[in-house]
Amino acid sequence: MTTAASIEYQGLRGRLMHDASLAKYTSWRAGGTADTLYVPADREDLARFVAQLPANEPLLAIGLGSNTLVRDGGVRGTVVVMHDPGAALALADGLIYADAGLACPKLARFAANHGCAEAEFLAGIPGTVGGALAMNAGCYGGETWRYVVRVEVLRRDGEFEIRTPADYTVGYRSVKWTPTLAAKRNEAAALPPEGVQFAPWDGPAARNSAPTLAAKETEAASVGDVFTAAWFRFPPGDADAARDRIRELLARRILAQPLDLPNAGSVFRNPPNDHAARLIEACGLKGYAIGGTRVSEKHANFIVNPRGHAKAADIEALIRFVHETVRAKTGVDLEQEVRIVGERAGLAPTERVGGP
Repeated sequence: MTTAASIEYQGLRGRLMHDASLAKYTSWRAGGTADTLYVPADREDLARFVAQLPANEPLLAIGLGSNTLVRDGGVRGTVVVMHDPGAALALADGLIYADAGLACPKLARFAANHGCAEAEFLAGIPGTVGGALAMNAGCYGGETWRYVVRVEVLRRDGEFEIRTPADYTVGYRSVKWTPTLAAKRNEAAALPPEGVQFAPWDGPAARNSAPTLAAKETEAASVGDVFTAAWFRFPPGDADAARDRIRELLARRILAQPLDLPNAGSVFRNPPNDHAARLIEACGLKGYAIGGTRVSEKHANFIVNPRGHAKAADIEALIRFVHETVRAKTGVDLEQEVRIVGERAGLAPTERVGGP
């Protein structure tokens, strides 16, 4: 059977590796290897690589790895790293164009410097534009797809395609391509919308309809098309006020979050009218540790890898322990925000330390 590791690729300019560790490509600094790992030189190089992959080869895209836990058994198939420090960013015809490999804080600063408002929240997202598109990332009251006009995706056949928000079902930290919607739109020859419109996802019913843990893991492991770029429209605003807002949000992050330790951001979504961190802290779980990982003493909704030696199995075990403890003590069934990919290594998590 032809696999990505057995192909003699033609014309590639990026870095191709086999049995490559993914720990250095995730913000938790933990996890196993990828059968094949590719870091493309640019979007055209990525397209050339994807076009040569076997059609049945599992393909997973990661950006800064800030919302992902790779299990110790690693990822079967191919992983492409989309983070690109030289990613394109431009303003034309009132729209901001950004490559998917661009870090979200750079987009926030670019928008502010060009007199755009409401993009400041992106400074608080520790990931790439592609990752933000894939999960409708948001914080501080903002959400990515609220401002999307159109996106570019790379299909598995190596061809680029432009899509609009009408081609997707967008929800709270959830984005799914809906081909039937796209077909109906094309048949009706409707004009492409200039921004996604969807009901606010603030109520219990909306949050309860979010993907289950098993569904999130399955979806993360079967990525097909890859976001490669997006066009955004932000309302006009005052550049100085936007820059001041970005500085304020970043200062709040530094004070409230353990940014000096490897972590993956918020582990659980905030339940309606409450905060996951408050519930976790109320259960006495700050500082609770399993092996080399622990619940942050600074922010209870963060799990940190303080010495950089934690196994992914320990992190996953701690995630599940926190979830089970909060549910047992408060009745609240917290929804996981981080995605878990790959295979277990068959090793039991190490000894638990501390806790209630």
